[in-house]
Amino acid sequence: MGRLNDLLGLAHKRAEEMELPYAGALTPAEANEVWRLAPGAKLVDVRTHAEWDWVGRVPEAVEIEWLAYPGNQPNPNFLSQLGHQVDQEALVMFLCRSGVRSGKAAAAAAEAGYTNCYNVLEGFEGDKDANGHRNRIGGWRHAGLPWIQS
Repeated sequence: MGRLNDLLGLAHKRAEEMELPYAGALTPAEANEVWRLAPGAKLVDVRTHAEWDWVGRVPEAVEIEWLAYPGNQPNPNFLSQLGHQVDQEALVMFLCRSGVRSGKAAAAAAEAGYTNCYNVLEGFEGDKDANGHRNRIGGWRHAGLPWIQS
């Protein structure tokens, strides 16, 4: 439990420094470790169906679109879908492409009563490099964490 507490403490500190409305923020490597160490923890991938199919998936992640594809309209059923798949007391980490949508999802879940929400910084693909390409600076895939291609 020591390592888990250290990781969550770091995530909480980041949340305070960044003035986040949820429990904390984790790097992809930290999130993967928390997922392994915390009983019942869930990773919720909030990217679109197209991203899961064409870019890649995280095995065993809960997949719920934050923005529906096509059209990038907010998913009006996000919170009800989350409620059906993730217990409100669970430690839940949200992942998207770069960390923006997942931050919004974490904030919405926290506001809806989820007490242990975390955003995965950098997301699945990380930030764009100088040439406008992702997967080279940060992100779940760049960190060598588990993922599969459809």
